[in-house]
Amino acid sequence: MAKRVTGKRASEPALPTELLTIEEAAERIKMSVRYLRRAVAERRIAFHRLGRSIRFDPADLAAFVQASRVEPMTAETVWRGLRSVA
Repeated sequence: MAKRVTGKRASEPALPTELLTIEEAAERIKMSVRYLRRAVAERRIAFHRLGRSIRFDPADLAAFVQASRVEPMTAETVWRGLRSVA
């Protein structure tokens, strides 16, 4: 007799609670749809392909924005950069 499995299996991955369309994702990060499509084409951002549709996990969008952060320059880093040129 087959054993009945109740509850969620440990081997099944958890699905994201919310997936955004490309328009919703572009609006959320305040960028154009064209910019986001280019990031997808260049594989610079994580996405889910469901058939022909592209969807984004909000956590992946946050990681993409965080990875794009550029730290401000300080006087020390400017002078250090100039010393290496001379």
